[in-house]
Amino acid sequence: MSQTSPMPILVIDDDPTFNSLLVRTLTRRGHAACGALTGEDGLRLAAGQACERVVLDLNLDGSSGLALIPELLAIQPDCRIVVLTGYASIATAVEAVKRGATQYLAKPVEIEAILAAFDDAPLDNPDELADEPLSVDRLEWEHIQRILAEHAGNISATARALKMHRRTLQRKLAKRPVRG
Repeated sequence: MSQTSPMPILVIDDDPTFNSLLVRTLTRRGHAACGALTGEDGLRLAAGQACERVVLDLNLDGSSGLALIPELLAIQPDCRIVVLTGYASIATAVEAVKRGATQYLAKPVEIEAILAAFDDAPLDNPDELADEPLSVDRLEWEHIQRILAEHAGNISATARALKMHRRTLQRKLAKRPVRG
């Protein structure tokens, strides 16, 4: 078993089951770990105890976890942040890296991949996430995600920009993104 890291890994995820499971798994692997269910609690924990590594959920109870990246880095400039999401898109991966994330991983993810992501070099070019051309469905998903990011997550404004009914957009967003 590896030695306990001097500074804890902070897990910020609003799903209490996933959060506690990840904290428990990290602890069993010999890493100090603590969890926060909200962005505010995560910032408070980061300020109260130095955290060199953070696992950050992209969607925190309806708000974007991306907004926390600069705030976490302001508290701990050398912090390595791995963003996890169940709805991966190139647009959010690019935005996460621009804001200072070390890595961006799609759920479900194995604990080994999370730990390896902390050791990996930051993504230089997140546009190179896929080597193959994207399917039409995936291109649509990426376009929707880009427009949604441009409108700060506002569904109504995004629907207007896409010239799409808001309910249609909500149905498309409720679906899991298609692979490639």
